[in-house]
Amino acid sequence: MSANIQDVANKAHVSVSTVSRSFTRPNLVSASTRNKVLAIAEQLNFSISKSAAALKSGKTLRIALLISDQIRLWFSASIIQGLNQVFHTAGYDLSIFQISSSKERSEFFTMLPTRRNADAVVVCSFDVNTNEIAQLKSTGVPIVGINCLYPQKCDFDATINIDDDQGARLMARHLIGLGHHNIAYVRTTRDVSLHFSVLQRYHSFIDECQNSGITPTEIVAPANSDRISAIVSMLLGSSIMPTAIACQEDGIAIPLMFQLARSGYSTPKDVSIIGFDDSFYAHETGLTTIRQDPVDIASTAANITLALINAEKVEDQYRIVPAQLIVRSSTAALLKE
Repeated sequence: MSANIQDVANKAHVSVSTVSRSFTRPNLVSASTRNKVLAIAEQLNFSISKSAAALKSGKTLRIALLISDQIRLWFSASIIQGLNQVFHTAGYDLSIFQISSSKERSEFFTMLPTRRNADAVVVCSFDVNTNEIAQLKSTGVPIVGINCLYPQKCDFDATINIDDDQGARLMARHLIGLGHHNIAYVRTTRDVSLHFSVLQRYHSFIDECQNSGITPTEIVAPANSDRISAIVSMLLGSSIMPTAIACQEDGIAIPLMFQLARSGYSTPKDVSIIGFDDSFYAHETGLTTIRQDPVDIASTAANITLALINAEKVEDQYRIVPAQLIVRSSTAALLKE
């Protein structure tokens, strides 16, 4: 005969409600008590039914994540990691809705109010419009944004954003300070309405350059597997090769460095390159970049989300995380002839 929740409570010398909370609301139980309960539950081969816990609490124990980027990419994977490490510990599952086209976007927001199958919605890297915000709010659950909307433009319950404006301006000032005036900015043609954060970087970088009397060359490439080759072709096909290249993300900057090297251009001797993210291999490749920590940002967002679900007061609901310039060997002062 299998053990039940009362058996676990008796052996752990705690109440049945404490056993239940150890599984479904671990943040309400001390670490020592929870560890003891879980160890005894494992000994007795006991597991609590999540559906039963959800029915009892009136919650779905599910968080919906609306994300615009490919899940396999560094930023998306880091966001999922940061959210999951908090939500999983608290007994919540993460349901991921990847939106990659305008049609999918329309269908998601049309169906969302009728689903109501999540205790909160986390929106990542979306420039959500007024009608979509209204549809989100109609679910009656907390809405939290990550790199999504700024406080003066949204009706979300909370947001946390990397300071893309500051980061992009740091990129421009760094290159200009090194004496570069022939600068290219590389971005993809992804539907910008689905990728709010990188669009902000683009506008801020261009604006900062123009403040110094510089008009950067814009290199726009398709968001597909051949994008780096397309970017190199456009660079080499221009009348004058830029002395510095700023990329919307490290995922472009790092392979671009290697592709240009194969074409005879050394970094930073012939061309300085700067990225944005400080992602995988940025340190190993010596890439100068703008650092952000999506795991930490997502973990913070998750803790805010749980507090909102539990009707707890959240201090500083709209947070901006400062960007940081990390200077490595891929950028250098322009050599004057």
